[in-house]
Amino acid sequence: MFSILMSGIYVLVCFLLLLVVLLQQGKGGDIAAAFGGSGSQAAFGARAGATLLTRATTVLGTLFMVGAMALAIMGQRGPGSVLSGLGEPGAPVENAAPAEPAAPAADDADPGGDTTDESR
Repeated sequence: MFSILMSGIYVLVCFLLLLVVLLQQGKGGDIAAAFGGSGSQAAFGARAGATLLTRATTVLGTLFMVGAMALAIMGQRGPGSVLSGLGEPGAPVENAAPAEPAAPAADDADPGGDTTDESR
């Protein structure tokens, strides 16, 4: 139950992070600005104050990473194999239905009673 709740919260955080990143305005940090072109003062441009969207991106990015780690750790705690609950190979399985006898094949039942191939 907890893993389902955690997965739902994680999907919500992913969606919100996507939305916040897409809402942000570009800062013009192309390759020319990184090398001193287009009037930049530093390697990555002038440092602007953190807006609400940049703070939300930082918080949601942190939640994204922590949530991914938590879900990965929770996923490892389960059984190691799909067949881990079964007994040894070849051991009789309890509550198994008895095998039904196979139906006779259509070639075995000859309605005419003729067993030679000449009539076919």
